[in-house]
Amino acid sequence: RVAQAAIANLRPATMELGGKSSLIIFDDAELDKAVEWVMFGAFWTNGQICSSTSRILIHERVADAFYAKLKARAQSINIGDPLQPGCRMGPVVSAAQYERVRGYVQIGLDEGATLLTGGRRPPSRPRGHYLEPTVFVNVAPHMRLWKEEIFGPVLSVCTFASEAQALELANDSEYGLGGAVVSADAERCRRVAEGLQCGIVWVNCSQPCFCQAPWGGVKSSGFGRELGEWGLENFLSVKQVTSYISDKPWDWYSPQSKL
Repeated sequence: RVAQAAIANLRPATMELGGKSSLIIFDDAELDKAVEWVMFGAFWTNGQICSSTSRILIHERVADAFYAKLKARAQSINIGDPLQPGCRMGPVVSAAQYERVRGYVQIGLDEGATLLTGGRRPPSRPRGHYLEPTVFVNVAPHMRLWKEEIFGPVLSVCTFASEAQALELANDSEYGLGGAVVSADAERCRRVAEGLQCGIVWVNCSQPCFCQAPWGGVKSSGFGRELGEWGLENFLSVKQVTSYISDKPWDWYSPQSKL
């Protein structure tokens, strides 16, 4: 509606919309550090953030070890009142969103994904819109869990065998807000960062945001940029001013000869 209103009134607009961002982990990554960033990228703000890296691509050679570490760390998250010290996950924002996220958990089970952990109300929280950090593995690219923005603490994990396959899976999305790569190979990180079809890329991390850096996406994640100098450009209009400084006449319409 914002875009329609802007077009109807011939006004410029920027659109920062949703996402289904991917995080690619190669087999040379330190798995403990990778798991830390996976957790922060997907469960920070309960996954209720447009840039959440909720699609994880893990190299098949280290998948089993990664699953074990991720499960243990996800189950260790302190769930409770966000106003209390030490809390790392609070409730989902509303009853409607809580039911929506629970619905996606059921969709994942119905589609055949494997529930690694979570997917239920924490036993310690009988009231409120609380949901355990949820991780699905063996998620296929055609599944709704993989394709649709859930906006909750639900993580989908898929394996890959090569850099080319990882990029293909990451870019096979209608969204293009963010993406991340975790690897000890700096040149590989550069290639993947260039290959990801999105407006924001994190290298060996996920979600750090700085007001000096541009923020925005491509494809169905919107257009234009916020923050930094690039964000200011959306509120400015370039004006051309031309001054004639020559002493010679322009002489386009020369006087006709009397001869």
